[in-house]
Amino acid sequence: MSGAGRPDGAELDGAGIRVVIVAGRWHTAITDGMIAGAQRVLEAGGASVGLVRVAGSFELPVVAKAILEGDADAVVALGVIVRGGTPHFDFVADATTSGLSRVAIDTGKPIGFGVLTLDNEQQGLDRAGLAGSREDKGGEAAHAALETAILLRSLRGLR
Repeated sequence: MSGAGRPDGAELDGAGIRVVIVAGRWHTAITDGMIAGAQRVLEAGGASVGLVRVAGSFELPVVAKAILEGDADAVVALGVIVRGGTPHFDFVADATTSGLSRVAIDTGKPIGFGVLTLDNEQQGLDRAGLAGSREDKGGEAAHAALETAILLRSLRGLR
């Protein structure tokens, strides 16, 4: 499991920060667990939280861009891509990752990356923040997005 070395989940003061969770509809048991973890972290941090569901991971970048060009301070992108027997997995995983990176850089706003690229569904269940899961990738992605939004707000205040 890759969770070794992860930073502590220090409490954050996200008052006044609007974060939208954008989640794919594939593999709902996993994505619903990640959504719950993200919501839990964001609400504990005092952020305003919204939720938008999209068809799949491939659609995450364009929807994240539209949200960040609006009034959101950050996005938490959650999706599940399970490897199959064709190269389709590689194309979707690369396009999703590259697209989300580009949107974050182009908008200057953070995207918490919670897109799981898996060999099988069990790996996702182990990371979904469900009872019995070893990791909470939705919560981790939300923490990263909120922490970065707070940092950017403080840097902009220095100007």
